[in-house]
Amino acid sequence: MQAEYFDGVDRTPEEIRAHYVALERMNRLTRFERPFRVWIPKFLGADACRRLRILDLGAGNGQLGRVLSEWAAEHGWEWEFTNLDLCPVAARLDPSERHVVGSVTALPFAEGEFDVVVATTMTHHLPGDAEVIAHFREAHRVSRRLVLLCDLHRNLIFQMILWCICLRDSRHFRADGVLSIRRGWRVPEWRDLASRAGLDSARVWLEHGTRVLLAVTK
Repeated sequence: MQAEYFDGVDRTPEEIRAHYVALERMNRLTRFERPFRVWIPKFLGADACRRLRILDLGAGNGQLGRVLSEWAAEHGWEWEFTNLDLCPVAARLDPSERHVVGSVTALPFAEGEFDVVVATTMTHHLPGDAEVIAHFREAHRVSRRLVLLCDLHRNLIFQMILWCICLRDSRHFRADGVLSIRRGWRVPEWRDLASRAGLDSARVWLEHGTRVLLAVTK
């Protein structure tokens, strides 16, 4: 339950910018957008994907929205992202005009305001079960068609691999990467939390041994 270094409130804007530069490289290397490219069309169908309003929770500097919007455009689809993050510095690093500073446990949006609500490697930053349950409920409340959440699978092999991948990065980024996995999840844990959030129809599964995913369709 140790907090990650870059979740500290005393991080300087320069440190946070450097963190996102390293994180963008890591995201490209791990193809972090892949679960959303695969599963959003599978759950909704191609016709429904032609135009979507999507909310990205814990969006950071908006990298996921940019990558997915470009990919969707290649298919003739228009995916409009609204990015939400608790960090004001992240908002300033996001070139998108639709960036909101706020908490995933109390979303400032109306019920069903977005077609799809997504999050990637964000849930493990929350401090405890109560916050995760609130996060699941809020994501479900503001979605109209689909909730698709993705985070890290907690296992030692993945932890060792990530440590090696991060050798070129700062010691703080490397330590946070390993800690992210240690704060990660197992499938039964997310199923239990989804049930406690009232999302009894949630599907939770493990993908490639490294990601835990949760999906709820409406």
